[in-house]
Amino acid sequence: MSSKIRMVDLQNQYLRIKPEIDQAIQEVLNSTAFIQGPQVNQFADALAHYLKTKAVIPCANGTDALQIAMMALGLKPRDEIILPVFTYVATAEVIALLGLTPVFIDVKHDTFTIDVDQLESKITSKTKAIVPVHLFGQCADMEEILHIARKKNLFVIEDAAQSLGAVYTFSDGTKQKSGTIGILGTTSFFPSKNLGCFGDGGAVMTNDITLAERVKMIANHGQKVKYYHESIGVNSRLDTLQAAILAVKLNYLPEYEDKRNKAATFYDQALKKIPGIEIPFRSKQSTHGFHQYTLKASKRDSLKEYLERKGVPSMIYYPIPLHLQKAYRQEKLQEGSFPIAEKLSKEVISLPIHTEMKEEELEFICQSIKEFYNG
Repeated sequence: MSSKIRMVDLQNQYLRIKPEIDQAIQEVLNSTAFIQGPQVNQFADALAHYLKTKAVIPCANGTDALQIAMMALGLKPRDEIILPVFTYVATAEVIALLGLTPVFIDVKHDTFTIDVDQLESKITSKTKAIVPVHLFGQCADMEEILHIARKKNLFVIEDAAQSLGAVYTFSDGTKQKSGTIGILGTTSFFPSKNLGCFGDGGAVMTNDITLAERVKMIANHGQKVKYYHESIGVNSRLDTLQAAILAVKLNYLPEYEDKRNKAATFYDQALKKIPGIEIPFRSKQSTHGFHQYTLKASKRDSLKEYLERKGVPSMIYYPIPLHLQKAYRQEKLQEGSFPIAEKLSKEVISLPIHTEMKEEELEFICQSIKEFYNG
């Protein structure tokens, strides 16, 4: 390869829109309104318009977004929250930090999202909410999740940190964007996300204006009016600089999604017939944002080592399911408790995918994988 292959090429993504980004940053520097400058509300309004939701409340990061959402719903210690066992730790982390009880559930072998067929069996009198994670860019089975939640009077909080922009289609043809389907949705603007800033950032989304005001208050030390605190809150703000950057990048999000999908389609065509490889499943109910392009691969660890020698980066999301993590171990949950998640942790491998990928890079990666399996 003539150039280094990156998992995510943030440098060239920035250079393509450098004049716009630099101007947006300079405007903030000129105003010195670094905290809660006008760009924060402007970005929130623009994202709400894009998502077709009533309110977007920016905050400091995606983990905070989840915590604030749960605080806003008035969940109490020992309330049970159902979540997939195959996900990033932040989803479970905030549940534990609030004194709530995480209840793990296995995932589907194809979509990697929460197994709705097992959902009702996990619900008890203490269950208060379900947190579906739209893993790798594709929505979970929200229609069935909402059906069960309504029947059992449960909250649905979407973890849309990896799926911003994905569209879910209900059986009646209705369409909604990820993060706007449950009572609350949360997302992250971590730099590598499909819509990423130049540091940390996150947001809570909702169509409930009353709830939106509560979320906003909690994120601002529990106050609506300065120095008058109505509830216990946190300090979680999106910096003005990050909001200005995100406002520019939001204009390019459809283009970014299209480029990720084109790269994914190239991978699909090149890799689908290789024995030992299973390309990502594409749900008929959801578009795919391809935050990650994740294969299931035999001899996964050896493949990863081979690709590294060829100069091809890869990542494993995630090597250990949550129930086997030391911090979240429960006596009744041992190895074998969640067979699909445990199997996936030994098979999954994510290939480079981003908005700046060149065809020669895709060809080299695919050829390297073919060489590994075909000799």
